[in-house]
Amino acid sequence: MTGLIVQNTATYYSSFGQAVILVLFQLGGLGIMTFSTLILLVAGKRISIKDRIIIQEGFHHAAPKNIKILIRNIFIYALVLEFAGALFLFLRWQKDFPWLKALSHSVFHSISAFCNAGFSLFSDSFLSYRNDSWVNMTLYLLIVLGGLGFLVLHDIKGIAVAVIKRKKVKISLHTKLVLTMTSFLILVPFILFLVIEWSHSLGTFTVKEKIFSSLFQVITPRTAGFNTMNLNSLSFAAVFLLIMLMFTGASPGSTGGGVKTSTIGVILAFLKSKITARESVNLFYRTLPMESVTKAFSIVSLAISIIFLSSFILLITQPWASMREVIFEAFSAFSTVGLSLGITPKLSGVGKIVVILTMYIGRIGPLTLLYAFSRQKPFGRYKYVEETVMIG
Repeated sequence: MTGLIVQNTATYYSSFGQAVILVLFQLGGLGIMTFSTLILLVAGKRISIKDRIIIQEGFHHAAPKNIKILIRNIFIYALVLEFAGALFLFLRWQKDFPWLKALSHSVFHSISAFCNAGFSLFSDSFLSYRNDSWVNMTLYLLIVLGGLGFLVLHDIKGIAVAVIKRKKVKISLHTKLVLTMTSFLILVPFILFLVIEWSHSLGTFTVKEKIFSSLFQVITPRTAGFNTMNLNSLSFAAVFLLIMLMFTGASPGSTGGGVKTSTIGVILAFLKSKITARESVNLFYRTLPMESVTKAFSIVSLAISIIFLSSFILLITQPWASMREVIFEAFSAFSTVGLSLGITPKLSGVGKIVVILTMYIGRIGPLTLLYAFSRQKPFGRYKYVEETVMIG
């Protein structure tokens, strides 16, 4: 899922090895629980109530109650979009490669982009295609659609049908928040990156290359892991911008990682409520339950703690690496992005284990890990005397 590599995927692995990698990031993108449930359904086995709840909550509380419909929708959306992406890439690459190689590259990169995996069969990722409108636009759409989440894709389909049939369009709060945050996290960072790097790393690029490269570099950190520029050529400000995008990541119930767009959206709504002196947290004329706010802050706090711990251990065990490289690596690993400033292949055994654990925790989610090791039921029914402490 992450795309951080210690060996060049394009040259080190055989075709069979690359196929295994493809299967693994397809499994990781759609979720192990999703695939295991599909296998049980095909085999005619019953799914326990507990597993049904886990799967539904993994995508959204408003997911269809029929687990078969939910799993079917997930696979339909994924396969249709991946097929469309592979077709568009094939139409372009059949001009550059023999048709069999063009087909295999198209399928591999379409699935890798939609699953936000970041694995590429080109040694330089997509540096050679930074001026190619067709390839860039196809990858943009695959990465963004894969990062929206399957329930949002389902809502978008419902909106399109309603518009065609001229019926009233009803959009859930979750979909509104995800689409708003996703649009904001593409447009604003795009402008910032373009301004910051215009005369720096983009200095020798044509205007078209500057626009495409800037847009690509602010979309891909939200867990996709491809690049069309040498990241080591970026300024510290641009690297910091990419770190913030990596930390935010994609949306819940999607193929991407990070703390998720809706989490950041809820925190921003909470801060707005405090600034405007409102007791409740409001979002799009709806009141958010405090449980959602608490969960959002918990996820961000745990994520920052894990990333800082990972960075600290890497700085101790990899003294040759700079703080910039290590922090970038830790954020990339936790958010399952796959971008690196070049230190991944150089990591020692301990360093690789730290990155592996960070990727694992980032993929399953810090709250999931906390729940796994915490006591499931509260012990005792009592409350201590309340007392305040100074904050801030």
